[in-house]
Amino acid sequence: MTSELTSVLTSVLTMAKWALMDRSVNTPEKLLHAFRTDNPTAPRLTWYGPDSERVEFSGRVLDNWVAKTANYLVDELDAEPGTVVALHLPLHWRSMVWLLATWAVGAKAVTVPGTTISSTTDAPGADAETHRWAELAANADILATAWPDVAHTHLTGAKSDLLVVAVALPALQMRWMSELPPRTLDYSGDVRSHADVFFADSAADSQDVAWQHHSTGTSECTTTYAALLTPGAELLSVPHIPLPLAPQRVLLHVRDGWDAVVRDALSIWAAGGSIVLLADGVADTPALRASEQITLG
Repeated sequence: MTSELTSVLTSVLTMAKWALMDRSVNTPEKLLHAFRTDNPTAPRLTWYGPDSERVEFSGRVLDNWVAKTANYLVDELDAEPGTVVALHLPLHWRSMVWLLATWAVGAKAVTVPGTTISSTTDAPGADAETHRWAELAANADILATAWPDVAHTHLTGAKSDLLVVAVALPALQMRWMSELPPRTLDYSGDVRSHADVFFADSAADSQDVAWQHHSTGTSECTTTYAALLTPGAELLSVPHIPLPLAPQRVLLHVRDGWDAVVRDALSIWAAGGSIVLLADGVADTPALRASEQITLG
């Protein structure tokens, strides 16, 4: 058999494998299983953040982080299907982990547009920020925030038993470094003690809302668990280009917003691929594309 024919057959078999996998990876549980069993040492998420921060997660390590966070949600915060988890976080590898963990538990995640929120109540655009806070706080049981001091100034009218969780964003920050407001939990300081494997006690119904968010533009929408992982979707961040069957290494930008980034990441992961996510201000350069072996985006 010639090397050319061998290469063609290998390519065809790979595409067939991932085509079947794409149809089968249609729930958060199956996606996490794929992370830890299908080429688990290969990169699945690479993050480029401020100050030259680069963090890479293999499938196994990403699943480990999600499992620890899901166990933290259940063991420390009493999360279960139907619990509302509001994310006052920028688009970031930490927020991607929190989304996946929320869905592993069967809870409902809530996000709002924008990658950052002002740290002062009298900053320009304060009215818009107040509206975002109202969206986040309404009916939330758990609020994960990168700005706990700001959070406590906006929570008038929230549930009296709302749990506020401080999430430190830097990868190497093992705990919240400054004093926390009263009744605020330290995710980074507590999550590492939790188990590396997560087993859900119960599952969400397929028609339960998994994610309350905003579609392209400003309109609010909800995504059910049944619609969370849909095979064969066209990428929102790379318009008019269907996602190929074989696994891809796809470049995504925080500037494209929650809807595009999260939907695209789920589609890419379900097809066996990986994402490279660039924070605002990180340059998309030919050198970065070459070093990360980007194939799409």
